Amino acid sequence: MSSLDDLIGRAKGLLAEGHSPGQIADELSLSMETVTWLLTQAKGTAAPKDVHIDWTAVSSQGPLLEETARMLMSRYYLAHRDADSPAADVIVGIAISGIPLATIIAGQEAAQLAIYHPAKQNASDKPTGSISGNFAPVAGQRCIIVDDTITSGNTMREVVKYLKKHNANPIAIWVIFDKRGIRDVDGVPVFSLFKISRID
Repeated sequence: MSSLDDLIGRAKGLLAEGHSPGQIADELSLSMETVTWLLTQAKGTAAPKDVHIDWTAVSSQGPLLEETARMLMSRYYLAHRDADSPAADVIVGIAISGIPLATIIAGQEAAQLAIYHPAKQNASDKPTGSISGNFAPVAGQRCIIVDDTITSGNTMREVVKYLKKHNANPIAIWVIFDKRGIRDVDGVPVFSLFKISRID
């Protein structure tokens, strides 16, 4: 079986289990466009240009996740050598893959933890993103946004817009993988561990 056939099977399996296309996109670290194509495979259409990243060897192991979180912190602090105090008041983890990383980082930074649920995971007729009421509020706080991957940048734009609208100050975005080489999102700098390039 090819890796494309495997991805199609995994996407269809997740859909059959009740996952929304947005949740499938997060689960497979793919764009919504790619997931839509995997689920429908319209005749005569070429597969979208995307890169699948399988990092389950790390994401499923607590000690490796902790090391990855430390690498994200080091990446930021190496770029900000003058910083001698915690960078943010609140670490915002994007559901679902950003949550474990953000939790570890918040603990290390002695910061509060907020969880953001993106609009693409909302099944309502008018999906919107939101901060969970079970975690820290963001109003008036300096925030670092954490996720595993930037694919198209749409979710990051959504989070930055939400935070600014709710009087928060997003100061940085930390991701493991950047698939687009995005330097900033609406003026908020992106700090990635790896930039992924597709060469056709």
